Amino acid sequence: MAYFKQERPYRVTFDLEENIFIVYSTNTNQHGIGITIEQAIHNLKNPA
Repeated sequence: MAYFKQERPYRVTFDLEENIFIVYSTNTNQHGIGITIEQAIHNLKNPA
């Protein structure tokens, strides 16, 4: 079994009410949330 690291295209939005970044994957229905863009991307790539 082989795994290949692939970049995922995504789009970034900012929630003004909660003051958080939300990153949506354009290939899947997954999303990541974080205080910074980097944290939101990390949460998208490594879901809990």
